[in-house]
Amino acid sequence: MKKKTWGIHTFMAIPAFLLFAVFFLYPLGRGLQMSLTNWDGIGKAEFIGLGNFRSFFTDKRAMGDIRNTLLFALGSAPLLNIVGLGYALLMNGRFRGKSLARMFIYMPAIISPLIMGYIWYLLLQPVRGFLFHLLDKMGKGAWFGNWLGSFGSAMLVLILVNVWQYAGMTMVIYLAGLQSIPTELYEAGKMDGASGISAFRYITIPLLGPSIRINVITNIIGSLSVFDIVMSLTGGGPGYQTETLSIYIMRMCYGSKTGYSTAVAVIMFFIILIPVLAALRLTREKE
Repeated sequence: MKKKTWGIHTFMAIPAFLLFAVFFLYPLGRGLQMSLTNWDGIGKAEFIGLGNFRSFFTDKRAMGDIRNTLLFALGSAPLLNIVGLGYALLMNGRFRGKSLARMFIYMPAIISPLIMGYIWYLLLQPVRGFLFHLLDKMGKGAWFGNWLGSFGSAMLVLILVNVWQYAGMTMVIYLAGLQSIPTELYEAGKMDGASGISAFRYITIPLLGPSIRINVITNIIGSLSVFDIVMSLTGGGPGYQTETLSIYIMRMCYGSKTGYSTAVAVIMFFIILIPVLAALRLTREKE
């Protein structure tokens, strides 16, 4: 009977395994193979071993793109979790218009990041932008600078726009976690003298473990693989100062360096994988 059950379960798993092999294992293997070649995407591929990887680590532009990607992730991922948790705590309370407030907070997340980037690009344009005209009518037009014209301000704008757009999605996951915590635990904690900050530290945070894990991992992946918002808002500029690895890969691929861009994609895969595995281990231990 056990052998028969095992055979049925194995048979049922075959479709899932085939899909996994076709859409993950094969592309991964093909990508690793292409990363070892000098291929322009059209002609015959020439095997060059680890030449693409050596070229990447000696390319100053590529090193700058790693810096930009990591800076964006270090600014965006923690802020998304902090702001999302703050929103969730506020929206978990009882007040009139709560459903409407939740809708407005979540609404930016359903808009395409490409469109969102173009919207903010038009808003932040000096002289022609809406915010400039608004400040100019208030007599504060001189305060408005070219916020997308320097590395520091452009990177800050990218982080804040990304957080503003996706904090609602993070909020929803935290809100689901908060609503799954039994109220009896807070009542019992109150009897033992745990209220306010103590209840948040010793009851809320530990029981939000699964929600924290999901949000931390998804925000790390999303921040390190960012493309749309940067492409539409700054285009990687000024110069290449806000260009990220995903944009660099796209430009190298369209620049007839398909083999090299595939090698960069493999490197990016490990850049994302390492912090994700670290976050998984850390959150599992804490949980």
